[in-house]
Amino acid sequence: MVTKVISADHAVAWGARLCRPEVIPAFPITPQTLIMELLSEFINDGEFDADFIPAESEHSVMSIAVGASAGGVRTFTATSSQGLALMHEMLYAAPQIRLPIIMVNVNRSLGAASGIWLEHNDSMPERESGWIQVYVEDNQEALDMVLQGYRIAEDERVRMPIMICLDGFVLSHTVERVEVPDQSEVDRFLPKFMPINALDPSDPRMINPLVPPEYAMEMRYQLDRAMDSSRKVISEVDEAFALSFGRRYGGLFDMYEMEDAEFALLSLGTATTTARGVVDELRSQGKKAGLIKMRFMRPFPEKELLQAVKNLKALGVFDRSVGFNSFGPVFTEVRGALSPLRLPLTDHIAGLGGRDLTLEEMRSIFARIEESASGKIERDVYWHGLRGEQK
Repeated sequence: MVTKVISADHAVAWGARLCRPEVIPAFPITPQTLIMELLSEFINDGEFDADFIPAESEHSVMSIAVGASAGGVRTFTATSSQGLALMHEMLYAAPQIRLPIIMVNVNRSLGAASGIWLEHNDSMPERESGWIQVYVEDNQEALDMVLQGYRIAEDERVRMPIMICLDGFVLSHTVERVEVPDQSEVDRFLPKFMPINALDPSDPRMINPLVPPEYAMEMRYQLDRAMDSSRKVISEVDEAFALSFGRRYGGLFDMYEMEDAEFALLSLGTATTTARGVVDELRSQGKKAGLIKMRFMRPFPEKELLQAVKNLKALGVFDRSVGFNSFGPVFTEVRGALSPLRLPLTDHIAGLGGRDLTLEEMRSIFARIEESASGKIERDVYWHGLRGEQK
């Protein structure tokens, strides 16, 4: 193991190199480009053996990834924002063909009034595409989830692609201390890829044909069951990773100061780090605040979440995206999952378009959640850091 001070993009590149993918299709897009630049340097310098394929667009990137994975080789790629949107058509092919592709999405705003700064509005709409989807908090977790991702995706109980989401610029271009494991350690943790039903010219077969109604529904059901099965595998891999490398992330989600918490925030991504500091402040004041770090949006941990919050008086949900239907997507999912509890819930939208999420704003989020615990709820959704008055 060596310690490096690197960005999350470079941490991802090191993680991918250690997993020995054989095909890496690529197209540059800010703030993802650093990942593919470093991987190409590794290959050019003879430090890493893989086919690096520059593509015409992100749609072509995913088409190449699907073809390579179907051909029986471990495949890696990365994208961001408009690139992920351009992949949309091909995203749906990988899960239904059961291809364990790993793709890192560096979150960035999308669409008209677009920018190059952080939002989750690029990846959240894709959570229904059949990809397992995980959000990381820091650079170390970004590297580690590439290692865990392949072991989860390639498990015979899963065989599904995984989208690893990390906050653009906040992580992708910010350096932190990262422990990079030795190749021998990763080789022991991650078995060699053993494809199932790989395409072979000597044994021709068809994949992804036009499927009539007599079979389509059963295929969707099998994919749904595989997503459900991944819950157990995610937990098992997290434990195995802890035994191998000494770091544990909690599986589907992690909890902080939740043992006796009366009110808590559910967050994801880098907002969790800011929230953790505010929880410490509130605890020093004698207030029983807690924090749930949501990691996987798919599979969504509804049963596990119900158990985790059953003793709370109120829960707030952080969204770095908006559904343009009043609420953010994370809140919508959480509200549906927790409906049996009748727990006071509030949605807290902040940090859109790359706007800073400050400690002051995080304190105001927790203040609103604490108020809702006493029955004082002015509205279901609050926008924090908004210029002008909320209507």
